[in-house]
Amino acid sequence: MKTRKLGQNGPDVSAIALGCMSFAGFYGETDRDEAFATLDAARDAGITFLDTSDMYGKGLSETLIGEWQKDRGHRFQIATKGGIVIGAPRGTADNSREYLREHLEGSLERLGVDSVELYYVHRREFPRPIEEVTETLESFQQEGLIGAFGYSEISPAALRRASSVAPVGAVQNEYSLWTRQPDLGLIQACKDLGTTFVPFSPLGRGMFGDSDLDPARFRDIDFRKNNPRFMEPNFSANMEHVRALRAFAHDRGWTTAAVAIAWTLQQGDHLVPIPGTRNAAHLMEWADADEIIFTESDRAALNQIMPVGWAHGDRYSDAQIVGIERYC
Repeated sequence: MKTRKLGQNGPDVSAIALGCMSFAGFYGETDRDEAFATLDAARDAGITFLDTSDMYGKGLSETLIGEWQKDRGHRFQIATKGGIVIGAPRGTADNSREYLREHLEGSLERLGVDSVELYYVHRREFPRPIEEVTETLESFQQEGLIGAFGYSEISPAALRRASSVAPVGAVQNEYSLWTRQPDLGLIQACKDLGTTFVPFSPLGRGMFGDSDLDPARFRDIDFRKNNPRFMEPNFSANMEHVRALRAFAHDRGWTTAAVAIAWTLQQGDHLVPIPGTRNAAHLMEWADADEIIFTESDRAALNQIMPVGWAHGDRYSDAQIVGIERYC
């Protein structure tokens, strides 16, 4: 696995990381054995970097990672997040020093570590100046609790405000072949400021795979159940593009998932995508995506199959987008 630098001053992390949200059952039933098998596969594939959060299963994802590390005697580089008020209405955030410290300490305990390589504010508390929050995060860094800090789902303007206080190690936003908003300033701002950009959901929440999804089988708690892109008529329209992407990948001997992740990697050397899965076999479908190099002909074909703005439906419903910092 190739490596890329996390923020301005390192450390080096695997070019592809593993998102661990699905360990907590966001997209379907999972269990400890399945999570452990997936972490085994990630280690064996050369993945060194995991992404989780205190809110994924109310700490379940972090707990599973901590138990795996203790059982296997292996330490991943870890990013986790805090700042969302668990159990409160969607979009409720608390970025106070007291709240973030309490939740960071809880994350460290569940993970079984003294520090993490990266700590994100998961959602901004908008009335609180981001400069104040950055000072809080910088103090955690100075204490040795975190190696670097970052923000999730923020705007380029917010990143520049935060960076005026201290270097921001990473920003993560949704970015993929069907979600291109970060191209409108955020990826560029990260590059200018020496901030790593971390695309989440680079596989389109499961769309960019080698088999069709069936929204009728989504459980009621599945995030995609009420997501516009997975509802008709949008879903069927989107599948036409996905099947064309599948044909492109298979003609070249690649999996669809590997092509989707390779595309994100090739949008800049400061990008570290975090595809998520709870299944070891699915992980192996894209673990070697860093080896794919597109030709000019490949890029032209991809732009024709999935031109900017091709996706039918918004990436979030009105209820789901609460708490996201919008721009442009």
